[in-house]
Amino acid sequence: MAGEGKKRKFTVPHVYTIIFILMVVFAVLTWVVPSGSFDRELVNGREVTVAGTYTETDKVFVDEETGAEVDLRQGVFDVLQAPAIGIQQAVEVVAFILVVGGSFQVITATGAITSGVSRIVRKFKDKDILIIPILMAVFALGGSTFGMAEETLPFFAVLLPIVMSMGFDSITAFMIVFLGARIGYIGSTVNPFNVLIAQGILGIQGNPQLWLRMIALVVLTVIAIAWVMMYAKKVRANPESSVAYQDDLAKREEFLADGDALNAEFTGRQKAVIVTFVVGMVLIVWGLVDQGWYMNEIAGIFLAMGLISGIVSGMNEKEIAGEFVKGIADFAFSAIVVGLARGILVIANNGMIIDTILNALATSLAGMPAVLFTSLLYMVDNLLAILVPSSSGIAALTIPIFGPLVELMGLNPEAAVTAMSMGSAAMSLICPTSAILVAGLGVCKIPLSQWWKVIWKFFLLISVVCLVFSAISGMLPV
Repeated sequence: MAGEGKKRKFTVPHVYTIIFILMVVFAVLTWVVPSGSFDRELVNGREVTVAGTYTETDKVFVDEETGAEVDLRQGVFDVLQAPAIGIQQAVEVVAFILVVGGSFQVITATGAITSGVSRIVRKFKDKDILIIPILMAVFALGGSTFGMAEETLPFFAVLLPIVMSMGFDSITAFMIVFLGARIGYIGSTVNPFNVLIAQGILGIQGNPQLWLRMIALVVLTVIAIAWVMMYAKKVRANPESSVAYQDDLAKREEFLADGDALNAEFTGRQKAVIVTFVVGMVLIVWGLVDQGWYMNEIAGIFLAMGLISGIVSGMNEKEIAGEFVKGIADFAFSAIVVGLARGILVIANNGMIIDTILNALATSLAGMPAVLFTSLLYMVDNLLAILVPSSSGIAALTIPIFGPLVELMGLNPEAAVTAMSMGSAAMSLICPTSAILVAGLGVCKIPLSQWWKVIWKFFLLISVVCLVFSAISGMLPV
């Protein structure tokens, strides 16, 4: 009887469960929310919406070309098909994660990266915590300039054993990589996947508010670094204060993340692996910045790095293949989550409700006071990122509508760019449809519930800072 009086503790569902629930919710919305669409046109090779062209569509109609009846209302069978279709539509990202995961496992198995980074950490001695600001600043620069996102995935596996060997927890390792790159993405300066695309759609030339974006990048990065360092110091002083403490006990055994890891020997073969890794990373940066590479090219370089590393470390072909398969297995969870999350968008797109939601938001914002407009615009972009977890997708969808709307309000059109780039990226800090978030958590084996407990205060703080910069962007003279 005594047990009956105890309150049941709420636990956040598994990420697969959350995604499936969202699929069901959006399927229901396709029955309630009117369907409709904007006209599209090509601008600089990208399909964008045309403001003022929204047209409502019947839920059930006959296709004039095929003569078949089309029902936009998504039912039970549509929900059950959505995960498979989502994985198919996200196949490029899924393939990238699996190939990189397998290749990186071969590199990791050589012990070269662990030994090499450990040697650097030993040189810092009592100042090893300086690793946090140095690495986060590098990741932030990558996020701000060339849109570093999926490219960070291998670094989760690199840093996890190293950071845990230094006395921190797995969440600290995750934050160094994820928050570093994400905060740079939020404070984008010349990121071609959000700022430059949005400015191109609006016809803004020369990035006139680059100085403001650089200030925002510095402010946001400093805040993120300070936050992570305070968290790291607290966890190292009291390991049991970490929400991941119990889970990390098993991770330390699995990743050999104990004090001995920092004393590992750094052999000549391992040095050759490091050289291979560095050359590969330089090639990737060059390809991203100068050659317009994306996931297929990066995956190819990682595969080459894995094969060469295995050979120079002395592995035979069976060992290389075995480690590659092991890496695929470790990264499979992250890859599948990315595909499942795409299933939510499959349902929303098939029900043709995304443009309806966008049109309703644009219409409601049109009458808002100018003082509140940029803040509301930021929050709208924030929420839309749940439906469209792609900065370039958000830009193509919203900027043609929100850009002219901002000018009608008498504000600088750059406010639409700033609100979009900051709002969509900030939501990726907590959103279960964010591919890099769920993939990174999967690599570090951190449940989404643990991450939410740690990050919600930081998310609110960063949101306030972003709201301020969005307002400033709008009030600056054209």
